Amino acid sequence: MTQSASRQPTTTAPAAASASGDGLDIRLVSGALGAEVRGIDLNEVTDAQFDRIHALMLEHLVLFFPDQQNLTPKAHVALGRRFGDVKVHPNLPRLEDYPEVTLIEPDKGGKADEWHIDVSFSPNPPIAAILHLITCPPSGGDTMWSNQYLAYETLSPTFQEMLEGLTAVHVLKVPPVVEMSAEHPVVRVHPVTGRRSLYVTRMWTSHIPQLSRHESDAVLQHLFEHSEQPRFTCRHRWDPHTVALWDNRATQHVAINDYQEHRRGQRVVVSGDLPTSDTPRKPDYEQIGDERYYPRRINARVGY
Repeated sequence: MTQSASRQPTTTAPAAASASGDGLDIRLVSGALGAEVRGIDLNEVTDAQFDRIHALMLEHLVLFFPDQQNLTPKAHVALGRRFGDVKVHPNLPRLEDYPEVTLIEPDKGGKADEWHIDVSFSPNPPIAAILHLITCPPSGGDTMWSNQYLAYETLSPTFQEMLEGLTAVHVLKVPPVVEMSAEHPVVRVHPVTGRRSLYVTRMWTSHIPQLSRHESDAVLQHLFEHSEQPRFTCRHRWDPHTVALWDNRATQHVAINDYQEHRRGQRVVVSGDLPTSDTPRKPDYEQIGDERYYPRRINARVGY
């Protein structure tokens, strides 16, 4: 029997997750993931407040902080550094004087309108991202996140067993000069919570090297469609100066491309860890006879 699609408590989260009397107002935004947090100024975060934020992120996977007009780029970077080293994005434009802050603008490569995990084509993808949306269209431009714990846990036990030991190649190609790729477990284990989640993404995942071309395509297509189901998601309607913080290890997200007006944000990402599994990697698929196997697609969209 598969597990129902509802969020589960993170038993290994820090004790601060159950603290009371800190003045924070926490409101869930969906049954699958996400919480709105009020009562804090991210421009001045104390150690106790950070512990609480960290615990809430582990539990709810994506947090929304409205009314953060005071957040400066300096404080934005400082908040990211509380989680770890901050990372400079390899392609997107950056804020002058603060190269750690990526500019998210539609006319500068900022419309990420397919489901994706941030920078999963890196050997060490970011563990978290913090997006301060400054300018919003009057309607449209929402962002959705999907809980990849639930996506894995609602697969049948037989299918879960089949995925053990499989890896996936994640590719970025920006012809003719940029190419990055990395291989990660199809099912990764979160280094803090110990929970398993799916770790493939429609935008970047190319293929599963342990399977033939057609098997890989079929399995990935099923996993993409399964992990993007509405029951695993939350959808956020932005207001200016809302900040979103998400755990990039156990979520995917997509920006809804249904607007024409200007949209501008600033994002900081936290340097990653190595996605790992607790199951040994299975050996690669070997071609049979003259079977044609083309293992790399361009961002899983264009043909082989």
